[in-house]
Amino acid sequence: MQASDDDLTRTLRSGSRVTAHTTRLGGRDVSAQVQSWQLERSYSTDLPDAMRAFSGSSAAQLQLQVSGTGDTSAPALYSPWAPRSTGDAARPGQSVVHRYGTDGGVLPAFRGTLRNRSAASGTDSVQLTALDGAERLRGPADLPKPYAGFYWRRPVATATWCVDELLRQAGLHSCPPPRHPEFDPASPLTVVYASLHGGFAATYGQPEVVPDPRHYGWSRDGAPHEMALVPHAAAPDTNALTATWFPRSRVTVPGSRLFAEAWVNNAVGFGSTVALELDLNRTGTETGRLRIAVDFSTGQVFMHSGTREGSGWYYSWGVSALKEKRGVWHIGGLFDTVSTGTSVLPTVQPFLTGPDGKHYPCGPATFTDATAAQPAAELYQLRLVTQLATESVQLSTGLPAAPTATEFAQTGAWAKEVRLDDAILPLHAIPRVSGSQWEVLTQIARASMSTAEFDERGVFHWRNYTRFAKPPTAPDLTLTSVRDIAALTVTEEIDACRNYCVQPYKDWSSVKVTSGTTYHDTVVREIPGNASVTLKYVLADEEFDIGPPNVDDDQSVAPGFSVRFAAANAAGAAAVKGAVDILARREEGCLVLRLTNRTARRLYTVDEDGRPSVHIQTLKPSTEPVERQATSWVPGSTSERYYGRQEYCAEAGDWVQDYRAAQDLADAMRAAGQYPVPVLGDVEVLYDPAIQLGDVVRVVDTSGAALDTLAWVVGVKTAATAAGTVQQTLTLRGTRTNGVPADTGLTPDTPSDREPLPAGATYAAVAAAHPTLADLTATGSTWREIKESGL
Repeated sequence: MQASDDDLTRTLRSGSRVTAHTTRLGGRDVSAQVQSWQLERSYSTDLPDAMRAFSGSSAAQLQLQVSGTGDTSAPALYSPWAPRSTGDAARPGQSVVHRYGTDGGVLPAFRGTLRNRSAASGTDSVQLTALDGAERLRGPADLPKPYAGFYWRRPVATATWCVDELLRQAGLHSCPPPRHPEFDPASPLTVVYASLHGGFAATYGQPEVVPDPRHYGWSRDGAPHEMALVPHAAAPDTNALTATWFPRSRVTVPGSRLFAEAWVNNAVGFGSTVALELDLNRTGTETGRLRIAVDFSTGQVFMHSGTREGSGWYYSWGVSALKEKRGVWHIGGLFDTVSTGTSVLPTVQPFLTGPDGKHYPCGPATFTDATAAQPAAELYQLRLVTQLATESVQLSTGLPAAPTATEFAQTGAWAKEVRLDDAILPLHAIPRVSGSQWEVLTQIARASMSTAEFDERGVFHWRNYTRFAKPPTAPDLTLTSVRDIAALTVTEEIDACRNYCVQPYKDWSSVKVTSGTTYHDTVVREIPGNASVTLKYVLADEEFDIGPPNVDDDQSVAPGFSVRFAAANAAGAAAVKGAVDILARREEGCLVLRLTNRTARRLYTVDEDGRPSVHIQTLKPSTEPVERQATSWVPGSTSERYYGRQEYCAEAGDWVQDYRAAQDLADAMRAAGQYPVPVLGDVEVLYDPAIQLGDVVRVVDTSGAALDTLAWVVGVKTAATAAGTVQQTLTLRGTRTNGVPADTGLTPDTPSDREPLPAGATYAAVAAAHPTLADLTATGSTWREIKESGL
């Protein structure tokens, strides 16, 4: 139920229904011009109509009939050919906000955009139709295709993560968004962004090391914003949980300002430390490292520069609030490696914001010890090492300066418009998708028995089938035939009974990674000084994403996906490291590489033998996953005894990839459908603006159906066809059946008549009637005719 103030609550309880509404088009109040309106919300589902575990999406639709004002008719003001000064208020795509209630106050009812308008000449009426936030999700659906899941044979994402990612693409956020999403050589760029909302798959970047699922979980309790990675325990050979990502651009060091950040809750986890590490691909086999680590138990922040092998130097800052304040912390670290030389002593600076929103400034520090120097290298990967609940890991590059406190907090840059449920359906491979974002969300909802909807305020809600797993015990609202109910129809059907439920799933447990297409560039590419060159290579749909190529040098060569740069297009020319930013992205069936020369000299993609050096090795699954089935069935159950065996097989798809998840879905379907649950349709009720989809109402009917039961609201239709009159009709699904059939005093007939059929003519009777074979043959009768004649 929507929350309401005391005046509206008092009005509703008293039974008074002096109705009121407000309507805005493009921010302009047109309430006085609204002649009639109708608003409808309901869940769409492909499950049997009366199954309690309903699923699907809900897109609310508002229909308005608007009149003109003054001496000007509605068509003259709002038709497609009306002046822009007035007509734009009703143009397709324009914002619509509708509120309704009583004289005690109005509540949010609809927030969306206009889809169409229809103006009838000669009348004073324009018909408008609007759709809620679903209209914002008409863009093309696009999900990453990381290979790390079946490479490690571990889940890399969940269906919930995919939902969150599709929403983020449409500009709906559940946590701080990527700081710099767009490709622009002259602007900063976010090279890794991992929300950790149910998966290690990344909006930007590519997961590389995926931890064992036994050592972590996804939790909304205690999450900084919406959902967090919560380590349960460290791997046997480490003291923290580790995950890594390749960046979408291998930026160069020296030359970059790198800013790493994450949100953590120091009250959730098994320890007190979290660290973000940047691995740098140097010449030879040594790996450079830049690192920020926070130890909440000691109240210290450490920033290190050196190598992964152990050399280097660090600075520390003491912040007493780290150990004194429990809750959500925003941590960040700036690594400034801007330099004109071939080596740099980085300047580092931590950033901290506490649970109370207070920013704790820490001054910058520049390394002076030679072991902290970073020679020419490229960014190799970002590593998260954590003992605490962590969310929204991000790495950006190209910052013009250290962020201010406001920039660090991303104040005003986003608004939370998404509410998720617990992560479900672990995925070893993210399914291929096509169509709009809304269409894919609907597909996921149906596959996972979940619901997707925008509420009256325009906030998106994703709810899993677990929401309906246990029948509720208390209602949000009570409706009685004495006062609230004007009409009620209750139906029950055997098609709502499902006691043998099958859930197909794709088994990825035997799938490995194998090589896809290998490209060897046939041309040596010239990259002018301080300029970029873009290359495109065709990728097959079954080939998965790969990160930017590694940069070879003369001491070590990276197998597979790599490139080598030299200052001369000639055999034997020395390799050049740390000079070219390499960005990779998948775009319209192609792998796009952008090579940006950060030096003033010309560079060439040439190997030691003078041949083109761009080598691309794509990856794909070694085989197709095997389709298997999980079945939920109780032989000889009470349901089967009364209703027979009723089978339901869910549609096979790519969203269920785990036996346990499939079995949970099958069990949920059977629990929902083992007895047919009644549907309460056409429930005309006393208008209540606080009712929402998914509410639990108690229905008390003493005039006709004689029932007292709890039911879920799965459809709400509210309409005002004349001033001051509002009609509200609900569709309800019972939360339980009326118990197990007893058939008291009944002896149901058997499925077939058990009386014996007439035996027909005996052998003796046939012999008596036809003494010889010739007599029998002379009759011309068939065996069946003789047998059935009875003689």
